[in-house]
Amino acid sequence: MELTSEQAIFSYADAYQKLYKRSPRELRVVDNEWVIVNGARMRVDELEYLTRQLEQEYTQTMSQKKNMVMRLLNWFKQ
Repeated sequence: MELTSEQAIFSYADAYQKLYKRSPRELRVVDNEWVIVNGARMRVDELEYLTRQLEQEYTQTMSQKKNMVMRLLNWFKQ
């Protein structure tokens, strides 16, 4: 399923916001195939790949935080 430029930017901005707790610096559509993200011009499919990477990093970060909390809880139970 191919996303439009606007959909890809929205998905990227959402993933970026979740991971870094702030909005990306610069996001804009050049045309149907190209976007500008943080000053870099890239194709929409490259932005989709970058978004998936951010989502994976967010999932990994949340998993690490959850693991740390569980370890602390188990330590307090002792």
